[in-house]
Amino acid sequence: MSLLGIPTTGTVVPAAVPEPVRRAAAGRPIPAVLGADLAVPVRGGRLVPYANLDYAASAPCLEPVSAAVAAALPAYSSVHRGAGYASQLTTARYEQARHTVRAFVGARPGDAVVFTRNTTDAVNLLARALPEGTTVVVFDTEHHASLLPWAGAVRLAPPAFPGEAVRAADEALAGVDGPKLLVVTAASNVTGELWPIAALAHIAHRHGARILVDAAQLVPHRRLNLTALDLDYVAFSGHKLYAPFGTGVLVGRPDWLARAEPYLKGGGAVRSVGAGDGGGAEWHADPEARHEAGTPNVLGAVALAAACDALSATGWTALVREEERLLARLRTGLAGIEGVHELALWGPDHPRVGIVSFVVEGLTAREVAEALSDEYGVGVRDGKFCAHPFVRHLLGGVKDGGCADTAVSAVRASIGIGTTDEHVDRLVRALEEIVSRRGAPAPK
Repeated sequence: MSLLGIPTTGTVVPAAVPEPVRRAAAGRPIPAVLGADLAVPVRGGRLVPYANLDYAASAPCLEPVSAAVAAALPAYSSVHRGAGYASQLTTARYEQARHTVRAFVGARPGDAVVFTRNTTDAVNLLARALPEGTTVVVFDTEHHASLLPWAGAVRLAPPAFPGEAVRAADEALAGVDGPKLLVVTAASNVTGELWPIAALAHIAHRHGARILVDAAQLVPHRRLNLTALDLDYVAFSGHKLYAPFGTGVLVGRPDWLARAEPYLKGGGAVRSVGAGDGGGAEWHADPEARHEAGTPNVLGAVALAAACDALSATGWTALVREEERLLARLRTGLAGIEGVHELALWGPDHPRVGIVSFVVEGLTAREVAEALSDEYGVGVRDGKFCAHPFVRHLLGGVKDGGCADTAVSAVRASIGIGTTDEHVDRLVRALEEIVSRRGAPAPK
């Protein structure tokens, strides 16, 4: 069993899986991504197939997601209050997307599903909905989206091992009176390591607290069941789930949301508005309507639901096996290059999703990333990945100058649907060549 309470597999599928068509164990194809045939220029003027290893930032669009959006466009219209056929159809698609997302994360029947712009927006929505006097406990290992929205949060140092994370949360929550919320990631956007969210949820509830899980980096890689894990809230983004159409979602208990001031005040959130200076507004009691003022991103919701359907239909066993095979290939290749060091909070054997961050001795992360792109057509991420405190910790607690300081940063390679053996091998070969010429002038 994994730290998430979900069965995992260490089975390795054969390396000779045919490309581009890969099939799940039950014969269902792993869906293709748009841009798989993208050619990019490299130094010297050649065009090479793009090796996209930046899925953790934004995943490409799945073909079935693009098809779902294209199918919805001809009848696109207003939602919720239109009498015309197109409006009714668009409304039905939008609300069906809400049901699909609810099922995808295994939510409880009464849980609210509020569409937002992205994970950051979803977390900020919950931050605005906290009961007065709520204390938030959060680890310094979080993405800024989960670290920054809280006023006066209790911030915990990066734990040395998973059990210490549970102990630290236990002690922090025990010392807090009144409403309290524990905030934690399910999978690190820096190291890919899985967090013990089931144990943390148990600890939170033992102290009368609630838990919010940032699932942005988990749901593209693993099945999540909110009910089985006993989570109160989860937030994630479409653009990391192969649905890059500007939608995220907050799923969870409705009571805090139903009592909070609307996140946005305007049409759709209101039941009635009085006239004149003394005319007040009566807001919707339904938390979904209450916090979705204005015309929603219908196509984004349709896209998100289509991604959920596509991953569920493929089956998580096939997706996880393929990812674990590619991840092992990548990590083995990096480990064999002298001067390349993978970053990890809990060691090389801790379970993780397809994200690897590393540093290269004698080179800045920006130099490595630019060389990979300019010379080899490999796309990776460099920087601090919107997790400045965590990256500084992993680099030994060094001080840095923020986003602009490229000397104190790392390179991140991340994989997903569409990643091939050739992409991984090209990255490893490229790094071998880049490392071998450290200190020499860059090729022209």
